[in-house]
Amino acid sequence: MQPESVANYLEDKSLLVTGATGLIAKLFLEKVLRIQPKVKKLYLLVRAADYVSAKRRVETEVMQTEVFEILEEKYQGNFPSYFWDKVCPLAGDITFEDLGIHEDKLKETLWSEINVIVHVAANIDFNERYDTALGINTFGVKHISAFAMRCPKLKMLLHISTAYVTPDNQGALLEQPLSAVKGLDIEAEMALVQEQLKELTDNKASEDTVRLSMKKLGLIRAQTFGWSNTYTFTKAMGEMLFYDLRRHLPLVILRPTIVTSTWKEPFPGWIEGVRTTDAFITGYGMGHLKYIPADVTTILDLVPGDLVVNAMLTIIASSYKESSVFIYQIGSSTRNPITIGKLAEEAYRYFLRNPCIRSDGRIIKVKEPYFVTTMTGFYIYMVVRNKLPLQVLRVLGALHSSARSQYNRLSRQYNRTVRVVKGYKPYTFFHGRFDDTNMQKLTSSLAERDKKLIAFDTKSIDWESYLTDIHIPGIFKYGIRADKKTKK
Repeated sequence: MQPESVANYLEDKSLLVTGATGLIAKLFLEKVLRIQPKVKKLYLLVRAADYVSAKRRVETEVMQTEVFEILEEKYQGNFPSYFWDKVCPLAGDITFEDLGIHEDKLKETLWSEINVIVHVAANIDFNERYDTALGINTFGVKHISAFAMRCPKLKMLLHISTAYVTPDNQGALLEQPLSAVKGLDIEAEMALVQEQLKELTDNKASEDTVRLSMKKLGLIRAQTFGWSNTYTFTKAMGEMLFYDLRRHLPLVILRPTIVTSTWKEPFPGWIEGVRTTDAFITGYGMGHLKYIPADVTTILDLVPGDLVVNAMLTIIASSYKESSVFIYQIGSSTRNPITIGKLAEEAYRYFLRNPCIRSDGRIIKVKEPYFVTTMTGFYIYMVVRNKLPLQVLRVLGALHSSARSQYNRLSRQYNRTVRVVKGYKPYTFFHGRFDDTNMQKLTSSLAERDKKLIAFDTKSIDWESYLTDIHIPGIFKYGIRADKKTKK
């Protein structure tokens, strides 16, 4: 069945969006406001103590970002009034029942009015504290589901997951529910967390000890059941909870692959923060990463953020049926693959033409990418080229302040490199391809009027042009600046 025109479908609809200050949610909000000024209301759930704080967060972290420049130009001085006429901030927290919304009258209004829920909220730190990741990525699903069940006008609950919820890394990875995992009890995982937190509290553990213990626990539990990190493990458990609830809800799950900067909309190159593969690109360009631990034949499944949003809008406008497809994957590895080797080659060419500059004004000259093709080789290289010289500097540092300063700088660089490489190992040695058959069927069903307005086919992307003219410049123009703001 052909989806209704996306813009037409959004007219007079009320949408609830979680994770409203994140990249995907901002792009989604901007596109809705741009293509359908007659949308009824966009409720944005943000972590805040009250409405005033929530509105301040939305104003500074959403409305005032560059992503709304096109709308600002269109409405000129009237953009703020248009924005606040359509957007309503909600002070809450996905980790609590009723989404942390306390006002009964407001909850009744939301339950009676909401037509679509877009659940984007997630903690994307690969090795976050286990209690934190469980609360948001897993049990947040229970809370949004319970809330959705109170909405009689709900047409769809769209959950944004990740293609990497699968523990598999070989062959064709299908748009199917995850298989049951022997011995995995999600409620028991939370009980384990509470038990360990109580033990740490009873032993008067420091805040740092608690944090490190929870991070270690998350990684151990993930690897016990076959996942590589806490993020994908807790997102997978979130999906599992949704499967159990699907018979009660009009649920659809979208699994994007590695989300990158915008390809075209609202303008090319917009991104917030240094995300996934960007850590390798920036590390290489800035001279921190002298070599790349990866299999050059590994396919990086990249998808620009605006294409993810277009897929979301098309899914929302499609007619929901209980017996129909409810899992979609959007990526590029099947239809338009790009390898790590090709990405590194394009990065090398870019930085030859556009070198980074050190704080002292010196140009950083990059060398052709050198690949270490096994993790064993990486660790040997790190010991010989970095660890041993660091030990010498550590001894000299006790005698000379200049050696101590150099030791501290190189030690930070060493730790940063090891952390990045270990964190991204599951992706740099990945040998699976994500099937997107369901997504392609949806693409073919689009009306002609929407094929340009809501395009999301990654096959037409020229990766060389996208990387060197759009994505890498966007990382340095928008991504790094956003990271600096966050760390202040």
